[in-house]
Amino acid sequence: LHIDMDAFFISVEQRDNPSLRGKPAAVCGSLSRSVVTSATYEARPYGVRAGMSIQEAKRKCPRLILVEGNHSKYTETASRIFSILKDFTPLVEVASIDEAYLDISQSLLLFKSPLQIAQSIKDRIREKEQLTCSIGVAPNKLLAKLGSRLRKPDGLMVIQKEEMEEILKDLPVSKLHGIGPKLEEELKSMGIFTCGQLGRISVSILNKGFGVICERLQEMGQGMDDGSVIPFDEQEDAK
Repeated sequence: LHIDMDAFFISVEQRDNPSLRGKPAAVCGSLSRSVVTSATYEARPYGVRAGMSIQEAKRKCPRLILVEGNHSKYTETASRIFSILKDFTPLVEVASIDEAYLDISQSLLLFKSPLQIAQSIKDRIREKEQLTCSIGVAPNKLLAKLGSRLRKPDGLMVIQKEEMEEILKDLPVSKLHGIGPKLEEELKSMGIFTCGQLGRISVSILNKGFGVICERLQEMGQGMDDGSVIPFDEQEDAK
């Protein structure tokens, strides 16, 4: 299971300041010279994105409300959310301040279904923190992350093993976590636009353009991923 908080930083600010709700707003490092770190969904149609300078964001959306970030508040909120997740399984891998992977295979002994677990997590976070999240449930981490991406915001998607091929067939490769703009363009130059095409192409052809990662790319196109959920206390120290 993959959980991704929706527009986390600015959603926390909207929770604490209701006057920001329903408006184009963004959190930034400082109000003078900085970048956008989180934007509301009302700001996104204007092209406002995380990583954009606030000058450019203001040009794209003159009505944009800027809020100076409060990192300790976001960290404390995230800590409470991760505690909620551990009520459902001890196998929680924190991927960033606003997302995590859960191995719920053993939790099914206590709960009726993966769908019930995911919905219970969403309900608990909404009740305790007044925040929404998107959740993907799937046989592996790659597809779970895809599921949460495809249903943002406030969504829930369960991908069954037998549905993988149909879902991936016409899906743009850019939807897969790990394929960024540069890699996407390189794949397009080889005539590979969808996950279905990526999964079918021979490794020998991929090898000419991508070398050692060619097999991994083909596996991604097929929806395969053998990565396990690594709880925080079992992760290696950062190099």
